[in-house]
Amino acid sequence: MKKAELVFIPLAGAGHLVPEVEFAKQLLERDDGRFSVTVLLMDSIFTGNFVTHTLYKPLAESNTPIRFINLPPPVDFSPSIDAHKSIEKYMVEFIDSHKTCVKEAIVKHVISSSNSATLAGLVLDMSYASMIDVGNELGVPSYLFFPSTAAFLGLMLYLPTRHDEVGRGFEEFDGELMIPSYVNPVPSSGLPEVLLNNYGGYATLMNLGRKFKETKGIIVNTFQELESHAVKSLLNDFDHMPPIYTVGPVIDVKGRQSDETEKADEIMKWLDDQPDSSVVFLCFGSGGSFGEEQVKEIGFGLEQSGVRFLWSLRKPPPNGKFEGPSDYKSDNLQEILPNGFLERTKEKGLVCGRAPQKEVLAHKSVGGFVSHCGWNSILESFWFGIPIVTWPMYAEQQLNAFQMVKDLGLAVELRVDYRITDGEVVSGDEIARAIKCVMESDNEVRKKVKEMSEKSRLAVMEEGSSFAAFGRFIDDVLGNMP
Repeated sequence: MKKAELVFIPLAGAGHLVPEVEFAKQLLERDDGRFSVTVLLMDSIFTGNFVTHTLYKPLAESNTPIRFINLPPPVDFSPSIDAHKSIEKYMVEFIDSHKTCVKEAIVKHVISSSNSATLAGLVLDMSYASMIDVGNELGVPSYLFFPSTAAFLGLMLYLPTRHDEVGRGFEEFDGELMIPSYVNPVPSSGLPEVLLNNYGGYATLMNLGRKFKETKGIIVNTFQELESHAVKSLLNDFDHMPPIYTVGPVIDVKGRQSDETEKADEIMKWLDDQPDSSVVFLCFGSGGSFGEEQVKEIGFGLEQSGVRFLWSLRKPPPNGKFEGPSDYKSDNLQEILPNGFLERTKEKGLVCGRAPQKEVLAHKSVGGFVSHCGWNSILESFWFGIPIVTWPMYAEQQLNAFQMVKDLGLAVELRVDYRITDGEVVSGDEIARAIKCVMESDNEVRKKVKEMSEKSRLAVMEEGSSFAAFGRFIDDVLGNMP
């Protein structure tokens, strides 16, 4: 009997590529007899092939039975005038320009190849919803992988409905907004910056939201017990919805990314020497970095808190352009940190570059996490039972922070509407207060996060909610095969 082959097309970004490839791995581990997977890798408009090369190369060189195919860049990409006003519109036009090479790659490597598999469908990143057109041309169903929250998915689905009613985009001073997938009114000031960009960003997300309903199903990296209100909203508040599969948390709890510093072993050894639950970990994702003034305030806040710390400190990209991870050299740290900081804190803290986040969060000495609120990071913190201090920066992170603090009571608020592009400096006093709060042993948030940790692990076990949703996805893929 021929295997059912799924073609995955992930976005070239750590927050997308990592969970989507991990989902593909879990699919094969769970039902290896009936499935095979091909992953098409498209260069990023921001980083070229840096992200895909860094993240997928170790997998490609391992025994993982996934076939990776690099797509050639389009030869005739010509962005519109409006695309130069909106990164999101530019990205969608760039993605659309790949439709021909995506179709050719699938025909060549899957449909016309001699392998013993039948094309069962496409699994598309949320940003690649326009590739549904390619699936339709090939006569196969398309499924969406949504690597963020069910609540944010609800917002994107709500955008077309709201636009039909209001006739315009959002303004920063609209005030509180009633969005069905969130429990509490959402302040317009805390919306992702893209939704406040009426030069194309807002329209781009709205059009994606319309397109989502054309899929045969939406895979969401969350679990029922965490986002019960949002999941219920997806099922009840929207017409003509495809099936929703809440299969999370989809995280590789064992692996270490190849770019997670050669000093990882040194970091882990330092943690081994610290008391249990005594260290606060500061880490702000693959794109998270601060200017010198903010770095100094973080240093002041850490000293004032008196808490042991592990600080993953990254260098801001030159000219605002992301060119891959960049760590400070040890002799540069003295220049950007408060005068004498390293000497005064040498018994209590460690400043490093990139850190192996999952290993750090799993370590018994870690008791708190100051985070940018990327969804992967939040899921990892729940898995290991580590409460978060919210410091969102970009993308949908403000909404993630709002949901964790206001809707769910699962995080300590430092900020929920901070944007790195605003240039605001958070004071050391604020930082110290939030760190001391999250590290309190009897903190109510800590207790709730421990409970959610247990629920996250039960969800993916046999008879758990996510395990069952994964099974429904498998059954539906096989049932929808052409």
